[in-house]
Amino acid sequence: MAAGGGAVAAIGAALVLAVAAALWWRWRRAGGGGEGRVCVAVLGDLGRSPRMQYHALSLARHGRGVSLLGYLRDDRIRVVPLSDLRWLRVGPKILQYVVKVIAQAIQLLYTMLQMEQAVLPCSYLFLFIKQNPPGLPSIAVAWVACLVWRSKLIIDWHNYGYTIMSLSHGRNHPLVRIAKWYEKLFGRLSDYNLCVTNAMKEDLWVNCKIKAVTLYDRPASYFKETPLELQHQLYMKLAKDYEPFKSVSSNAERSAFTEMDKRNGRVVKTRGRPALLISSTSWTEDEDFSVLLKALEDSTSFSIILIQSLLYFLCKLHFRHIQICTPWLEAEDYPLLLGSADLGVCLHKSSSGLDLPMKVVDMFGCCLPVCAIYFECLHELVKHDENGLIFRDSSELAEQLKMLFLEFPTLEGKLHNFRKNLCASKQLRWDESWDQTVLPLFMQSE
Repeated sequence: MAAGGGAVAAIGAALVLAVAAALWWRWRRAGGGGEGRVCVAVLGDLGRSPRMQYHALSLARHGRGVSLLGYLRDDRIRVVPLSDLRWLRVGPKILQYVVKVIAQAIQLLYTMLQMEQAVLPCSYLFLFIKQNPPGLPSIAVAWVACLVWRSKLIIDWHNYGYTIMSLSHGRNHPLVRIAKWYEKLFGRLSDYNLCVTNAMKEDLWVNCKIKAVTLYDRPASYFKETPLELQHQLYMKLAKDYEPFKSVSSNAERSAFTEMDKRNGRVVKTRGRPALLISSTSWTEDEDFSVLLKALEDSTSFSIILIQSLLYFLCKLHFRHIQICTPWLEAEDYPLLLGSADLGVCLHKSSSGLDLPMKVVDMFGCCLPVCAIYFECLHELVKHDENGLIFRDSSELAEQLKMLFLEFPTLEGKLHNFRKNLCASKQLRWDESWDQTVLPLFMQSE
Protein backbone atom coordinates (compact mmCIF):
# COMPACT_ATOMS: atom_id res chain seq x y z
CA MET A 1 0.00 0.00 0.00
CA ALA A 2 2.79 2.43 0.92
CA ALA A 3 4.52 1.77 -2.36
CA GLY A 4 1.26 2.38 -4.21
CA GLY A 5 0.78 5.68 -2.37
CA GLY A 6 4.33 6.74 -3.23
CA ALA A 7 3.62 5.98 -6.86
CA VAL A 8 0.67 8.36 -6.77
CA ALA A 9 2.82 11.20 -5.46
CA ALA A 10 5.75 10.49 -7.80
CA ILE A 11 3.69 10.12 -10.95
CA GLY A 12 1.54 13.12 -10.07
CA ALA A 13 4.60 15.32 -9.45
CA ALA A 14 6.27 14.21 -12.69
CA LEU A 15 3.08 14.87 -14.61
CA VAL A 16 2.66 18.35 -13.15
CA LEU A 17 6.28 19.30 -13.96
CA ALA A 18 6.06 17.96 -17.51
CA VAL A 19 2.90 19.84 -18.36
CA ALA A 20 4.16 22.93 -16.52
CA ALA A 21 6.96 23.20 -19.09
CA ALA A 22 4.45 23.11 -21.93
CA LEU A 23 2.24 25.67 -20.26
CA TRP A 24 5.21 27.93 -19.59
CA TRP A 25 6.06 27.96 -23.27
CA ARG A 26 2.48 28.84 -24.16
CA TRP A 27 2.47 31.62 -21.60
CA ARG A 28 5.65 33.14 -22.99
CA ARG A 29 3.93 33.33 -26.37
CA ALA A 30 0.72 34.77 -24.95
CA GLY A 31 2.45 37.39 -22.80
CA GLY A 32 0.93 36.66 -19.40
CA GLY A 33 -2.41 36.50 -17.65
CA GLY A 34 -5.68 38.16 -18.59
CA GLU A 35 -7.36 40.83 -16.48
CA GLY A 36 -10.53 40.36 -14.52
CA ARG A 37 -11.50 36.84 -15.50
CA VAL A 38 -11.93 34.15 -12.83
CA CYS A 39 -11.82 30.37 -13.20
CA VAL A 40 -13.98 28.47 -10.69
CA ALA A 41 -12.79 24.87 -10.62
CA VAL A 42 -14.98 22.00 -9.42
CA LEU A 43 -13.42 18.68 -10.35
CA GLY A 44 -16.56 16.61 -9.79
CA ASP A 45 -20.33 16.93 -9.55
CA LEU A 46 -21.18 20.63 -9.52
CA GLY A 47 -24.69 19.73 -8.34
CA ARG A 48 -23.15 18.85 -4.97
CA SER A 49 -21.18 22.10 -4.80
CA PRO A 50 -23.75 24.88 -4.33
CA ARG A 51 -21.16 27.02 -2.54
CA MET A 52 -19.10 27.22 -5.73
CA GLN A 53 -22.20 27.94 -7.79
CA TYR A 54 -22.84 30.85 -5.43
CA HIS A 55 -19.23 32.04 -5.85
CA ALA A 56 -19.62 31.99 -9.64
CA LEU A 57 -22.89 33.92 -9.52
CA SER A 58 -21.47 36.49 -7.09
CA LEU A 59 -18.46 37.07 -9.33
CA ALA A 60 -20.73 37.46 -12.37
CA ARG A 61 -22.95 39.87 -10.42
CA HIS A 62 -19.91 42.11 -9.99
CA GLY A 63 -19.15 42.07 -13.71
CA ARG A 64 -16.44 39.40 -13.73
CA GLY A 65 -16.17 36.97 -16.59
CA VAL A 66 -16.25 33.46 -15.13
CA SER A 67 -15.03 30.16 -16.56
CA LEU A 68 -16.75 27.44 -14.58
CA LEU A 69 -15.48 23.87 -14.76
CA GLY A 70 -18.90 22.29 -14.27
CA TYR A 71 -22.46 23.25 -15.13
CA LEU A 72 -24.34 26.50 -14.45
CA ARG A 73 -26.42 28.95 -16.47
CA ASP A 74 -25.54 32.64 -16.47
CA ASP A 75 -24.72 34.95 -19.37
CA ARG A 76 -21.35 35.93 -17.88
CA ILE A 77 -20.34 32.38 -16.92
CA ARG A 78 -18.57 30.18 -19.45
CA VAL A 79 -19.26 26.50 -18.83
CA VAL A 80 -16.36 24.05 -19.22
CA PRO A 81 -17.59 20.48 -18.69
CA LEU A 82 -15.50 17.78 -17.00
CA SER A 83 -16.00 14.01 -17.15
CA ASP A 84 -16.55 12.08 -13.91
CA LEU A 85 -14.25 9.30 -15.22
CA ARG A 86 -16.51 6.49 -13.99
CA TRP A 87 -15.13 4.17 -16.66
CA LEU A 88 -11.88 4.00 -14.64
CA ARG A 89 -13.48 2.01 -11.83
CA VAL A 90 -11.98 -1.35 -12.69
CA GLY A 91 -9.35 -3.45 -10.98
CA PRO A 92 -8.01 -3.25 -7.40
CA LYS A 93 -8.92 -0.10 -5.48
CA ILE A 94 -5.32 1.02 -5.06
CA LEU A 95 -4.82 0.78 -8.84
CA GLN A 96 -8.11 2.61 -9.44
CA TYR A 97 -6.98 5.48 -7.26
CA VAL A 98 -3.54 5.80 -8.92
CA VAL A 99 -5.06 5.77 -12.39
CA LYS A 100 -7.82 8.20 -11.38
CA VAL A 101 -5.36 10.72 -9.92
CA ILE A 102 -3.28 10.67 -13.11
CA ALA A 103 -6.37 10.87 -15.36
CA GLN A 104 -7.86 13.74 -13.38
CA ALA A 105 -4.60 15.68 -13.49
CA ILE A 106 -4.35 15.22 -17.26
CA GLN A 107 -8.00 16.12 -17.76
CA LEU A 108 -7.83 19.26 -15.66
CA LEU A 109 -4.61 20.52 -17.21
CA TYR A 110 -5.82 19.79 -20.73
CA THR A 111 -9.08 21.60 -20.02
CA MET A 112 -7.19 24.64 -18.79
CA LEU A 113 -5.06 24.58 -21.94
CA GLN A 114 -8.21 24.59 -24.05
CA MET A 115 -9.63 27.44 -21.97
CA GLU A 116 -6.50 29.49 -22.67
CA GLN A 117 -7.02 29.03 -26.40
CA ALA A 118 -10.65 30.16 -26.26
CA VAL A 119 -10.37 33.16 -23.90
CA LEU A 120 -7.79 35.20 -22.06
CA PRO A 121 -6.09 33.37 -19.18
CA CYS A 122 -7.80 33.91 -15.83
CA SER A 123 -6.52 36.45 -13.33
CA TYR A 124 -7.92 34.37 -10.46
CA LEU A 125 -8.49 30.67 -9.97
CA PHE A 126 -11.04 29.60 -7.35
CA LEU A 127 -10.63 26.05 -6.02
CA PHE A 128 -13.12 24.29 -3.77
CA ILE A 129 -11.78 21.69 -1.31
CA LYS A 130 -14.22 19.18 0.15
CA GLN A 131 -14.67 15.86 -1.59
CA ASN A 132 -15.47 17.52 -4.91
CA PRO A 133 -12.87 18.25 -6.15
CA PRO A 134 -10.40 16.13 -4.19
CA GLY A 135 -7.31 18.05 -3.09
CA LEU A 136 -5.24 15.39 -4.86
CA PRO A 137 -4.54 16.26 -7.68
CA SER A 138 -6.44 19.55 -8.12
CA ILE A 139 -4.38 21.82 -5.83
CA ALA A 140 -1.08 21.13 -7.63
CA VAL A 141 -2.68 21.45 -11.06
CA ALA A 142 -4.34 24.74 -10.12
CA TRP A 143 -1.07 26.05 -8.67
CA VAL A 144 0.83 25.25 -11.88
CA ALA A 145 -1.84 26.95 -13.99
CA CYS A 146 -1.66 30.04 -11.78
CA LEU A 147 2.14 30.16 -12.17
CA VAL A 148 1.80 30.04 -15.92
CA TRP A 149 -1.03 32.56 -16.13
CA ARG A 150 0.46 34.78 -13.42
CA SER A 151 -2.89 34.39 -11.68
CA LYS A 152 -3.94 34.38 -8.03
CA LEU A 153 -4.96 31.05 -6.49
CA ILE A 154 -7.87 31.18 -4.03
CA ILE A 155 -8.71 28.00 -2.12
CA ASP A 156 -12.08 27.66 -0.42
CA TRP A 157 -11.68 25.04 2.31
CA HIS A 158 -15.11 23.56 2.94
CA ASN A 159 -13.56 20.46 4.50
CA TYR A 160 -10.37 18.44 4.20
CA GLY A 161 -10.39 15.92 1.37
CA TYR A 162 -8.24 13.45 3.29
CA THR A 163 -10.80 13.25 6.12
CA ILE A 164 -13.45 12.18 3.60
CA MET A 165 -11.06 9.47 2.39
CA SER A 166 -10.48 8.33 5.98
CA LEU A 167 -14.16 7.41 6.36
CA SER A 168 -13.60 4.59 3.89
CA HIS A 169 -9.96 3.70 4.50
CA GLY A 170 -9.19 4.75 8.08
CA ARG A 171 -6.99 7.64 9.21
CA ASN A 172 -3.79 5.55 9.18
CA HIS A 173 -4.12 4.27 5.62
CA PRO A 174 -1.08 5.22 3.46
CA LEU A 175 -3.28 6.97 0.88
CA VAL A 176 -4.94 9.05 3.58
CA ARG A 177 -1.56 10.04 5.02
CA ILE A 178 -0.28 11.03 1.58
CA ALA A 179 -3.41 13.06 0.87
CA LYS A 180 -3.06 14.85 4.21
CA TRP A 181 0.58 15.69 3.56
CA TYR A 182 -0.27 16.81 0.04
CA GLU A 183 -3.12 19.13 1.08
CA LYS A 184 -0.99 20.80 3.77
CA LEU A 185 2.01 21.25 1.46
CA PHE A 186 0.26 22.60 -1.60
CA GLY A 187 -2.38 24.47 0.41
CA ARG A 188 0.38 26.80 1.64
CA LEU A 189 1.12 27.85 -1.95
CA SER A 190 -2.24 29.61 -2.40
CA ASP A 191 -2.54 33.40 -2.42
CA TYR A 192 -5.79 33.60 -0.47
CA ASN A 193 -7.79 31.11 1.57
CA LEU A 194 -11.41 30.97 2.64
CA CYS A 195 -12.99 28.52 5.08
CA VAL A 196 -16.44 27.81 6.48
CA THR A 197 -15.96 28.00 10.26
CA ASN A 198 -13.79 29.77 12.80
CA ALA A 199 -12.77 26.32 14.04
CA MET A 200 -11.36 25.49 10.59
CA LYS A 201 -9.69 28.89 10.39
CA GLU A 202 -7.83 28.15 13.61
CA ASP A 203 -6.96 24.60 12.52
CA LEU A 204 -5.56 25.80 9.20
CA TRP A 205 -3.27 28.23 10.97
CA VAL A 206 -2.18 25.98 13.85
CA ASN A 207 -1.58 22.80 11.82
CA CYS A 208 -0.83 24.09 8.31
CA LYS A 209 0.34 27.70 8.79
CA ILE A 210 -2.36 28.76 6.34
CA LYS A 211 -4.04 32.09 7.01
CA ALA A 212 -7.71 31.99 6.07
CA VAL A 213 -10.79 34.20 6.20
CA THR A 214 -14.04 32.70 7.47
CA LEU A 215 -16.88 32.84 4.97
CA TYR A 216 -19.87 31.13 6.53
CA ASP A 217 -22.29 29.33 4.26
CA ARG A 218 -25.38 31.51 3.86
CA PRO A 219 -28.72 30.74 2.22
CA ALA A 220 -29.47 32.10 -1.22
CA SER A 221 -32.30 34.63 -1.44
CA TYR A 222 -34.83 32.03 -2.66
CA PHE A 223 -34.63 30.06 0.59
CA LYS A 224 -37.44 31.67 2.60
CA GLU A 225 -40.75 30.88 4.24
CA THR A 226 -43.33 29.65 1.75
CA PRO A 227 -46.68 31.51 1.72
CA LEU A 228 -49.68 29.28 2.48
CA GLU A 229 -51.06 29.63 -1.06
CA LEU A 230 -47.79 28.37 -2.56
CA GLN A 231 -47.68 25.57 0.01
CA HIS A 232 -51.10 24.45 -1.15
CA GLN A 233 -50.05 24.52 -4.82
CA LEU A 234 -46.95 22.46 -3.99
CA TYR A 235 -48.89 19.90 -1.93
CA MET A 236 -51.50 19.49 -4.65
CA LYS A 237 -48.75 19.01 -7.23
CA LEU A 238 -46.97 16.39 -5.13
CA ALA A 239 -50.26 14.67 -4.28
CA LYS A 240 -50.60 13.63 -7.92
CA ASP A 241 -47.60 11.30 -7.54
CA TYR A 242 -47.09 10.70 -3.81
CA GLU A 243 -49.67 9.11 -1.53
CA PRO A 244 -48.69 10.87 1.75
CA PHE A 245 -49.68 14.24 0.29
CA LYS A 246 -53.15 13.08 -0.70
CA SER A 247 -56.21 13.84 1.41
CA VAL A 248 -58.58 11.11 2.53
CA SER A 249 -61.38 13.53 1.69
CA SER A 250 -62.99 13.60 -1.75
CA ASN A 251 -62.56 17.37 -1.83
CA ALA A 252 -60.68 18.14 -5.04
CA GLU A 253 -58.97 21.17 -3.49
CA ARG A 254 -57.64 19.48 -0.38
CA SER A 255 -54.26 17.93 0.42
CA ALA A 256 -53.11 16.18 3.58
CA PHE A 257 -51.94 19.56 4.90
CA THR A 258 -54.05 22.31 3.31
CA GLU A 259 -57.41 22.96 1.73
CA MET A 260 -58.95 25.77 -0.29
CA ASP A 261 -62.35 27.23 0.49
CA LYS A 262 -64.18 27.20 -2.84
CA ARG A 263 -66.37 30.11 -1.81
CA ASN A 264 -63.61 32.68 -1.29
CA GLY A 265 -60.48 30.93 -2.55
CA ARG A 266 -58.83 31.18 0.86
CA VAL A 267 -56.29 28.51 1.79
CA VAL A 268 -56.18 27.15 5.35
CA LYS A 269 -54.32 24.32 7.07
CA THR A 270 -56.38 21.19 7.57
CA ARG A 271 -57.51 20.21 11.04
CA GLY A 272 -55.53 17.40 12.61
CA ARG A 273 -52.91 17.58 9.88
CA PRO A 274 -49.76 15.47 10.30
CA ALA A 275 -46.40 17.04 11.01
CA LEU A 276 -44.11 17.43 8.02
CA LEU A 277 -40.49 16.52 8.76
CA ILE A 278 -37.82 16.85 6.11
CA SER A 279 -34.29 15.45 5.96
CA SER A 280 -32.12 16.14 2.92
CA THR A 281 -29.41 13.61 2.22
CA SER A 282 -26.96 12.55 -0.46
CA TRP A 283 -26.17 9.28 1.35
CA THR A 284 -22.47 9.89 1.96
CA GLU A 285 -20.31 8.18 4.59
CA ASP A 286 -20.52 11.14 6.97
CA GLU A 287 -24.28 10.66 7.38
CA ASP A 288 -25.91 7.79 9.29
CA PHE A 289 -29.58 7.75 8.40
CA SER A 290 -30.25 4.76 10.63
CA VAL A 291 -30.17 7.19 13.59
CA LEU A 292 -33.39 8.80 12.36
CA LEU A 293 -35.03 5.50 11.45
CA LYS A 294 -34.33 4.09 14.92
CA ALA A 295 -35.75 7.25 16.49
CA LEU A 296 -38.92 6.93 14.44
CA GLU A 297 -39.43 3.37 15.67
CA ASP A 298 -39.91 4.82 19.16
CA SER A 299 -42.09 7.70 17.96
CA THR A 300 -45.41 6.02 17.22
CA SER A 301 -47.71 8.21 19.28
CA PHE A 302 -48.16 11.02 16.76
CA SER A 303 -48.74 11.47 13.04
CA ILE A 304 -45.75 12.49 10.96
CA ILE A 305 -44.72 12.47 7.32
CA LEU A 306 -40.98 12.25 6.69
CA ILE A 307 -39.71 13.67 3.43
CA GLN A 308 -36.31 12.69 2.15
CA SER A 309 -34.92 14.57 -0.81
CA LEU A 310 -31.80 14.25 -2.96
CA LEU A 311 -32.69 10.63 -3.31
CA TYR A 312 -29.93 8.16 -4.01
CA PHE A 313 -31.63 5.65 -1.73
CA LEU A 314 -35.30 4.70 -2.01
CA CYS A 315 -37.05 2.72 0.66
CA LYS A 316 -40.50 1.78 1.88
CA LEU A 317 -40.68 1.46 5.62
CA HIS A 318 -43.83 0.92 7.61
CA PHE A 319 -44.35 2.63 10.95
CA ARG A 320 -47.49 3.24 12.91
CA HIS A 321 -48.72 6.82 12.32
CA ILE A 322 -45.60 7.57 10.26
CA GLN A 323 -45.36 7.72 6.49
CA ILE A 324 -42.05 8.01 4.66
CA CYS A 325 -42.05 9.68 1.28
CA THR A 326 -39.05 9.83 -1.06
CA PRO A 327 -39.97 12.30 -3.81
CA TRP A 328 -37.81 13.32 -6.72
CA LEU A 329 -38.08 17.08 -6.38
CA GLU A 330 -37.60 19.65 -9.09
CA ALA A 331 -34.95 22.22 -8.19
CA GLU A 332 -37.45 25.02 -7.67
CA ASP A 333 -39.63 22.87 -5.42
CA TYR A 334 -36.92 22.09 -2.86
CA PRO A 335 -36.83 25.55 -1.21
CA LEU A 336 -40.63 25.66 -1.33
CA LEU A 337 -40.84 22.37 0.54
CA LEU A 338 -38.30 23.52 3.14
CA GLY A 339 -40.37 26.66 3.65
CA SER A 340 -43.48 24.53 4.14
CA ALA A 341 -42.14 21.90 6.57
CA ASP A 342 -42.51 21.84 10.36
CA LEU A 343 -39.08 20.47 11.28
CA GLY A 344 -35.79 19.62 9.61
CA VAL A 345 -33.47 16.82 10.72
CA CYS A 346 -29.75 16.87 9.99
CA LEU A 347 -27.64 13.71 10.35
CA HIS A 348 -24.42 15.14 8.92
CA LYS A 349 -21.38 14.44 11.09
CA SER A 350 -18.38 16.34 9.83
CA SER A 351 -15.48 14.05 8.86
CA SER A 352 -13.07 16.70 10.13
CA GLY A 353 -15.29 18.16 12.84
CA LEU A 354 -14.63 21.55 11.24
CA ASP A 355 -17.29 22.14 8.57
CA LEU A 356 -21.01 22.87 8.84
CA PRO A 357 -23.94 21.25 6.99
CA MET A 358 -25.23 23.48 4.21
CA LYS A 359 -28.65 21.81 4.41
CA VAL A 360 -29.14 23.39 7.84
CA VAL A 361 -28.14 26.77 6.41
CA ASP A 362 -30.88 26.41 3.78
CA MET A 363 -33.40 25.27 6.39
CA PHE A 364 -32.64 28.26 8.60
CA GLY A 365 -33.03 30.49 5.54
CA CYS A 366 -36.59 29.15 5.34
CA CYS A 367 -37.06 29.75 9.11
CA LEU A 368 -37.33 25.98 9.56
CA PRO A 369 -36.26 24.72 13.03
CA VAL A 370 -33.77 21.84 13.04
CA CYS A 371 -32.79 18.84 15.12
CA ALA A 372 -29.12 18.19 14.32
CA ILE A 373 -26.69 15.50 15.43
CA TYR A 374 -23.78 16.76 17.52
CA PHE A 375 -20.22 17.31 16.35
CA GLU A 376 -17.47 19.65 17.53
CA CYS A 377 -18.19 23.00 15.84
CA LEU A 378 -21.94 22.66 15.28
CA HIS A 379 -22.55 25.40 17.86
CA GLU A 380 -21.34 27.95 15.30
CA LEU A 381 -24.60 27.34 13.45
CA VAL A 382 -27.17 25.55 15.63
CA LYS A 383 -27.92 27.20 18.97
CA HIS A 384 -29.44 24.53 21.21
CA ASP A 385 -32.90 25.45 22.48
CA GLU A 386 -32.82 28.71 20.50
CA ASN A 387 -33.14 27.88 16.78
CA GLY A 388 -33.29 24.10 17.17
CA LEU A 389 -32.11 21.12 19.19
CA ILE A 390 -28.88 19.10 19.21
CA PHE A 391 -28.91 15.34 19.83
CA ARG A 392 -26.18 12.71 20.18
CA ASP A 393 -28.01 9.44 19.43
CA SER A 394 -31.30 7.96 18.24
CA SER A 395 -32.84 7.75 21.72
CA GLU A 396 -32.23 11.45 22.37
CA LEU A 397 -33.68 12.33 18.97
CA ALA A 398 -36.75 10.18 19.70
CA GLU A 399 -37.35 12.10 22.94
CA GLN A 400 -37.00 15.42 21.12
CA LEU A 401 -39.49 14.38 18.44
CA LYS A 402 -42.00 13.28 21.10
CA MET A 403 -41.62 16.57 22.94
CA LEU A 404 -41.95 18.70 19.81
CA PHE A 405 -44.88 16.83 18.22
CA LEU A 406 -46.77 15.28 21.14
CA GLU A 407 -49.82 17.57 20.84
CA PHE A 408 -49.20 18.73 17.30
CA PRO A 409 -50.79 20.67 15.65
CA THR A 410 -52.89 22.12 18.52
CA LEU A 411 -49.82 23.18 20.49
CA GLU A 412 -46.67 24.13 18.63
CA GLY A 413 -44.76 25.44 21.71
CA LYS A 414 -41.04 25.15 21.08
CA LEU A 415 -41.39 24.77 17.32
CA HIS A 416 -43.21 28.10 17.22
CA ASN A 417 -40.56 29.75 19.40
CA PHE A 418 -37.68 28.36 17.32
CA ARG A 419 -39.31 29.61 14.11
CA LYS A 420 -39.97 32.99 15.67
CA ASN A 421 -36.32 33.29 16.73
CA LEU A 422 -35.13 32.37 13.23
CA CYS A 423 -37.39 34.94 11.59
CA ALA A 424 -36.24 37.63 14.04
CA SER A 425 -32.54 36.87 13.59
CA LYS A 426 -32.36 38.66 10.21
CA GLN A 427 -29.52 36.42 9.11
CA LEU A 428 -27.26 37.54 6.29
CA ARG A 429 -27.87 36.13 2.83
CA TRP A 430 -25.09 34.81 0.60
CA ASP A 431 -24.80 37.93 -1.58
CA GLU A 432 -24.45 40.26 1.41
CA SER A 433 -21.93 38.01 3.15
CA TRP A 434 -19.88 37.53 -0.04
CA ASP A 435 -19.73 41.27 -0.70
CA GLN A 436 -18.48 41.89 2.83
CA THR A 437 -15.92 39.07 2.97
CA VAL A 438 -14.72 38.01 -0.49
CA LEU A 439 -15.08 41.11 -2.64
CA PRO A 440 -12.45 43.04 -0.63
CA LEU A 441 -9.90 40.33 -1.51
CA PHE A 442 -10.31 41.20 -5.19
CA MET A 443 -10.31 44.93 -4.50
CA GLN A 444 -7.05 44.94 -2.50
CA SER A 445 -5.10 43.02 -5.13
CA GLU A 446 -6.06 45.27 -8.06
